[in-house]
Amino acid sequence: MPFTDRSILQAAMAQSAIDAACRPEDFAKQENVIVLSKADPRARKYLSLPFDCHLISYGSNIVASVRADCRPIVEPFIRSYPAEHCFETPNLHVLNDALQQKGLRVCFMAEYFLPRLERLQPLDCPLPCRELHPEDFAPLYTDAWSNALCARRKELDVLGIGAYDGGRLVGLAACSADCDSMWQIGIDVLPAYRRQGIASALTSRLALAILERGKVPFYCAAWSNIKSVRNAIRSGFLPAWVELTAKSVSFVDELNRRGASSVSGL
Repeated sequence: MPFTDRSILQAAMAQSAIDAACRPEDFAKQENVIVLSKADPRARKYLSLPFDCHLISYGSNIVASVRADCRPIVEPFIRSYPAEHCFETPNLHVLNDALQQKGLRVCFMAEYFLPRLERLQPLDCPLPCRELHPEDFAPLYTDAWSNALCARRKELDVLGIGAYDGGRLVGLAACSADCDSMWQIGIDVLPAYRRQGIASALTSRLALAILERGKVPFYCAAWSNIKSVRNAIRSGFLPAWVELTAKSVSFVDELNRRGASSVSGL
């Protein structure tokens, strides 16, 4: 059955419900919902479940998926402020301060994008493009392509589209089969080839290829990553939902020691 904007959104909510251990309809309620997190083999592969504290909003409310001893902290917090302010300072300091009593800190904050079908089209690319498959990825697990491909989960990388200058790969959009119904897009373009429309051309074409295979493409960016957000919008995507994840103090400290940042919840 062909996709519609509504069916794409419903697929995303259904997957978020699996991840959060709630019901899809919970994301459309006006009142907030809090549930106890639990592991599920159908969840997105990069998530570490059960969550300690994880907030999701599709705009109407907040669904909080938490461990039992965090509920007395999170429940009054999400009821004290409008949903959008729960993901922003200064209100977010209230949650972070309370979670530190449990050995947790706010760690990951991400915005997720879904394609809007009337906006999605194969954008022109100034360079030749070709489709890539897992057998083509083996030599590409390097820093240059670390957004498009994930060396730690190579088995999930299923499809890509590359842009070539002569025989040299200069841009790559690839997707990982993070769950049964949705594939996540990542994009890398070599520095000398940026700001030429390559990223949006590859992203839009890959999104269409994913839809053709009966899967829903999705795109994730930190809200402050303006370049990535602009690429999503140029490529035919619009914001759909946001997530916030708290992790242990030791986990956060280790990320800071490594100078690492991520939105994947690993």
